[in-house]
Amino acid sequence: MPSLLLVEDDAAIAEPLAQALRREGYEVEAVEDGITAAQRGVEGEHDLVVLDLGLPGLDGVEVCRRIRAARPGVPVLMLTARAEEVDTIVGLDAGADDYVSKPMRVGELLARVRALLRRAPDAPAADVVEVNGVRVDRGSRRVWVDDGEVELTPKEFDLLSLLVGEAGRVVTRDHIMSAVWDENWYGSTKTLDMHVSWLRRKLGDDATQPRRLVTVRGVGFRFERG
Repeated sequence: MPSLLLVEDDAAIAEPLAQALRREGYEVEAVEDGITAAQRGVEGEHDLVVLDLGLPGLDGVEVCRRIRAARPGVPVLMLTARAEEVDTIVGLDAGADDYVSKPMRVGELLARVRALLRRAPDAPAADVVEVNGVRVDRGSRRVWVDDGEVELTPKEFDLLSLLVGEAGRVVTRDHIMSAVWDENWYGSTKTLDMHVSWLRRKLGDDATQPRRLVTVRGVGFRFERG
């Protein structure tokens, strides 16, 4: 049974959300403040963290940073009531893998949780792809850019691995959402755009004139062979 850490200080949101997650078969530990969340997130063995951005004691961004530093492989789904795009960007920069804006549909949140918990099959250690100065080792889930190792979140790695594996070909948005997020995905693909933005930054790509990760308008993305 997957174990989730739910961090939400609003009982009107936390209680029904915890119930919905438990009905789906998850074991849920719920906490209400940032200090406790950081401690449990670092010390615990949860399979996923659902983390509110606005928390008492310690904000969600700092909680996310601490959890990510201690446990880089655990997926983090951030909840935010703030509509400003900068809050989402800050959250993803701290290491969150995905976000859901409040008010949210429980069905959508459950789909995001399922997608983040779903792990790609283990690849052989020798399964290394190198394209355009970027080397992806699927076995160890490590990435090097121009011989320097870069740290990616789980979703950033899955996205890059998919695109590098299809280098030179356009990968549609629908295919990416299905392969990296969830085969039954519905709703906005804005989270994909945010992940592409941060992935470009980590790859050293200029967003206005990318030389590696290119947007094909109205279709999807292409990783250039160089």
